[in-house]
Amino acid sequence: MRTIALSAVLLVIAVGCSREQTTSETAEPVTVSSKPERPVTVGADPNWKVEEIRSPASSSSVSPQLTAQSGRAILSWLELNQSRTALRFAERTSTGWTAARTVREGEDLVINTADVPSVIALADGTLAAHWLQRDGSDPEAYKLPISWSKDSGRTWSAPVYPHHDGKRVQHGFASLFQVPGAGLGLVWLDGRATAADGEPGSMNLWAAAYGPDGKQISETAIDPQVCDCCPLSVAATSDGIVVVYRDRSSDEIRDISVTRFEGGRWSAPLVVHDDGWKINGCPVNGPAVSARGKEVVVAWFTAANDEGRAFVAFSHDGARTFDPPIRVDDKSSLGEVDVELLPDGSSAVTWIEFAEPSQSKLRRIESTGARSPALTLADMSKGRSPRLAQGKDELVVAWPEVENGGAVIRTVRVSLQ
Repeated sequence: MRTIALSAVLLVIAVGCSREQTTSETAEPVTVSSKPERPVTVGADPNWKVEEIRSPASSSSVSPQLTAQSGRAILSWLELNQSRTALRFAERTSTGWTAARTVREGEDLVINTADVPSVIALADGTLAAHWLQRDGSDPEAYKLPISWSKDSGRTWSAPVYPHHDGKRVQHGFASLFQVPGAGLGLVWLDGRATAADGEPGSMNLWAAAYGPDGKQISETAIDPQVCDCCPLSVAATSDGIVVVYRDRSSDEIRDISVTRFEGGRWSAPLVVHDDGWKINGCPVNGPAVSARGKEVVVAWFTAANDEGRAFVAFSHDGARTFDPPIRVDDKSSLGEVDVELLPDGSSAVTWIEFAEPSQSKLRRIESTGARSPALTLADMSKGRSPRLAQGKDELVVAWPEVENGGAVIRTVRVSLQ
């Protein structure tokens, strides 16, 4: 019965991206690893304690996102107020969250539970934010505005757009990052190559970079055919930027690929592991990546062979090669993973365990395959899509919940000391 139920869930998700189309030309990714799973063992219990912290988001808040740079953890979310929507954020401190501040408010902000805005802190203290803005009457057409703040979020610059195709299509699922030695970088899913009326077309992966002065210095296509609506994830290694995403082959295989920005160029896509998940639609279930130096960990979901599973894989050479995958979940998973590489080289992973009831979970996993007992964060009936970030000596997790018929955001901390 569980297999049937999981299949039904995946079918509903897969048909959600109604505009996904095929194409006759694609750059096929190269497989990095087809190694069998690494056997899991019972690891030491880190004795993590989950402590709820008062959320800075008011009621009627959705779409939480967590980012962290140099120990600065920032929570962002969308706040609903009748016909208007506001992008708001707060920063984590030793005593709680700062007072919430507003980045943007208006009637044209797009709310998408899978494609969420974000706010990040850059190396020079500047804040950068992105959100989704409606572009015409087509609900699947939206722009990707970016804005900066030099005064801790009190005021924000006029928005700019990294895409210059002029088409009313999807520009979204962005992930922002610090460009080493420069300013802001981002990657996003771009629909400029998709076409209406059933003509061939496919979603692309694009990247852009800005200098410290906010001027755009590049706009680059990375992959001409990717999954339409799976979130992306970015991390910085000592060699450069690493991006992980759900790829899409001409045979509708949708495994996880990685590309690296080194020497001023994006590398050809490499598949992290040959799961062989063939699905005729986007599962809306992206990967996550975290890095320290040359150490990298990637987490992802697959339902190959109609079995929902979550995995992590470690790399010790800046995402050029990967160890065998390690199973994250205990019996079955709905994915929605996030991951952080910890100072001792192990990883903290969140995911949704498919059970009765399904629950969002957290556990520590070592590269040897040793796993700690799983901690339950919330029942999925209350909250899903957990977001994870590593702050100063702690992990912070946020997720949306439905409470008394309204939307709220929960935040918890786990001490790493």
